[in-house]
Amino acid sequence: QVQLVESGGGLVQAGGSLRISCAASGRTFRRYAMGWFRQAPGKEREFVAAISSSGGRTYYADSVKGRFTISRDNASNTVYQQMNSLDSGDSAVYLCAAGWGVGLTSDAYTYWGQGTQVTVSS
Repeated sequence: QVQLVESGGGLVQAGGSLRISCAASGRTFRRYAMGWFRQAPGKEREFVAAISSSGGRTYYADSVKGRFTISRDNASNTVYQQMNSLDSGDSAVYLCAAGWGVGLTSDAYTYWGQGTQVTVSS
């Protein structure tokens, strides 16, 4: 069992940056691939980024490639997402997820956090 708690969301102006974090409980964090998804009101949940258990492989949605960076620190059981050049289209609840293999869809992940709100003002 893994519990995930996101933090770091907030209000930021367009063009600004934000780093969100996801802290995981348990001693098996290093075995899990981690993903970030987001969901805006009235829209389906969409994949944002993913990272393998070792951190050696990363994947990004085309919409965030070059602007977002996912990373992890297995020593502190934390995964991060640095978000730069934010625009209003990035406003959403951002959720982190843990799964046994890296995936680009929700069904690849078993454990989910509650999410952190990111709002980009134009």
